Amino acid sequence: MQAFTDGRDERTPDEIWLVEHPPVFTLGLGGKEEHLLCPTSIPLVRTDRGGQVTYHGPGQLVAYLMIDFKRMQIGVRELVRRIEQALVDTVAEYGIRANGDVDAPGVYVDGAKIASLGLRIRNGAVYHGLSLNVDMDLTPFTWINPCGYAGLKVTQLKDLGIDTTVDEVAARLLPHLERHLTVTMEKASA
Repeated sequence: MQAFTDGRDERTPDEIWLVEHPPVFTLGLGGKEEHLLCPTSIPLVRTDRGGQVTYHGPGQLVAYLMIDFKRMQIGVRELVRRIEQALVDTVAEYGIRANGDVDAPGVYVDGAKIASLGLRIRNGAVYHGLSLNVDMDLTPFTWINPCGYAGLKVTQLKDLGIDTTVDEVAARLLPHLERHLTVTMEKASA
């Protein structure tokens, strides 16, 4: 991600990388290790994204957003709102009502976090991205204060009665991300 971002110029097309990670805790730039509540064999990786600690693992969709932020001509809050809306629209396809939270970025279903955001903007480009819990072991979230919030409940599509795969959710998420992240770029180039 860093090499891709550093090598960008004004002609570099935006990319979205969809992946699934082995078990790993990640700690953002300002992250505090005090949010790791107990020792575990899961590795901890310090990243250069924003945010505190989160967990990634099998059964979770991770989307890395490699976007030319300058081209979008919007602010960071608007970018976060658009990413959250893409996630809200995706889970709505499964009949689930979700919402973003201006005070705690991410997407929530009845107060439980189903998707997290962690971004980095450097040289006018965005990288890192989002994670959406599909069908995973949520236990490692109990070993941390997810996103720095003690007692934050975490949920996933499976626990909401949705039997699906990471690949199927990725296929549904991608068009929503493309729509919400390209509207201003298309207007700007018109």
